[in-house]
Amino acid sequence: MNMKGSIGVIIGNRDFFPDRLVAEARVEIVDLLKRLNINGITLDTEATKLGGVETFQDAQKCAALFRAHRDEIVGVLVVLPNFGDERGIAETLKLADLNVPVLVQGYPDDLDKLDVARRRDSWCGKISACNNLYQFGIKYTLTTKHVVHPTDPSFIKDLNDFVAVCRVTKGLRNVRIGAIGARPGGFNTVRYSEKILQRNGISVVTVDLSEILGNAGKLTAQDSKVKERLDKITSYASRGRTPDEALIQMAKLDVVLGEFMAANALDATAIQCWTSVQQNYGCNVCTSMSIMSENMMPSGCEVDVTGTLSMYALQLASGSPSALVDWNNNYANDDNKCVLFHCGNWAKSFLPDIEIATAPILGTSVGEENTWGALAGRTPAMPLTYGRISTDDPRGVMKAYIGEGRLTDDTLKTFGNRAVAEIPNLQNLMQYICRNGFEHHVVMNASKTAGILKEALGNYMGWEVQVFDEPAQHPYSTRVPDRELVSQN
Repeated sequence: MNMKGSIGVIIGNRDFFPDRLVAEARVEIVDLLKRLNINGITLDTEATKLGGVETFQDAQKCAALFRAHRDEIVGVLVVLPNFGDERGIAETLKLADLNVPVLVQGYPDDLDKLDVARRRDSWCGKISACNNLYQFGIKYTLTTKHVVHPTDPSFIKDLNDFVAVCRVTKGLRNVRIGAIGARPGGFNTVRYSEKILQRNGISVVTVDLSEILGNAGKLTAQDSKVKERLDKITSYASRGRTPDEALIQMAKLDVVLGEFMAANALDATAIQCWTSVQQNYGCNVCTSMSIMSENMMPSGCEVDVTGTLSMYALQLASGSPSALVDWNNNYANDDNKCVLFHCGNWAKSFLPDIEIATAPILGTSVGEENTWGALAGRTPAMPLTYGRISTDDPRGVMKAYIGEGRLTDDTLKTFGNRAVAEIPNLQNLMQYICRNGFEHHVVMNASKTAGILKEALGNYMGWEVQVFDEPAQHPYSTRVPDRELVSQN
């Protein structure tokens, strides 16, 4: 799999275990990383004995190597071909001071190779290594099996998931989100704390909507960059009955949004998508938002900054676009199904029948002729990971819930962007959302990545995380302590 960044590799060793185990493990791990298209950074066999880490001097050399690659290392893999030197591993990570996720793997013993010349004792050594990491205050991730060979399918999945955890953690610690316009007056639900976000490495760049609309109004249909954006819009989605003048308005707005993102090095945007833009400019911004989300620059509705942050987190976990949706309707009498809806700006990946249209509900107050640019389309059956990140301002913390389900092909006769979701324990989930003050917006992603998000958000970001892929032990609590939240299910 492709990834931005590299994985540092520490191969542990202990002098009274067979050296050949370390030499063999180094070859196996290097080969596996190459096959998975993961760039590994590890000591040369000339730098230390067999390229392993055992002594404090070895730790110093490995830490110096990692520091030299600080800008590219996004995580560290600890490999224990034998018991390993528990202190050497912890000291390497302390000296390197990378503050990145760490995955700890230990090799299994063979029952017929437990003699002095061939035994590993990694089962025991991994416990000792983790104990030292815990003492040093270094956060770490465990493999599904306590000890596992690198060729085992479970380890390959663990390693790929770990790469995604690294991607989420690195991305969230450096993300820049544009808040374009003021929160709509009727949406107290999307209020958030910029200060709490900043403490977690998340920057918010604000701009008044009048600046965006004013700059868009200065452009003309004859401008080359407007023509370029118009071509992109009409090749992105069927225009349906959209008038030419509405398409031009959309293209001009798209140009200015793109320039604002580039000028401020933004990763994502949350936009005041109504009602000022319709009343003062004459179109919806949904199509532009959809294009951005499809191109992995998520854009959320109603200046929902933490909703957009949630889109970004799920996108980082899966490598595919996310969509911000409303928990909108029950689905008949099925307690585990509901309707997801927006008027709508979902990424094209969710809308095989995508068409530029109007927003009929919004049109009742601003005139439907001013809402061209909304999208219409039905999301078909696909996997589902859902999630929501929020700032809990009264308590000064970040919190989230995540879970998995599926999107279905059940009949749904309505307009806009729409989907039917089937989610285990949906009623408990709704109770939890309401009792814990979460927003009516949630994010959907066509993946199964709840475990990755749980590890990244809970373990490494240190946020309160509740997982709903299995029955929750505390579905009605107002707050579940951190240790319970990250260990459930």
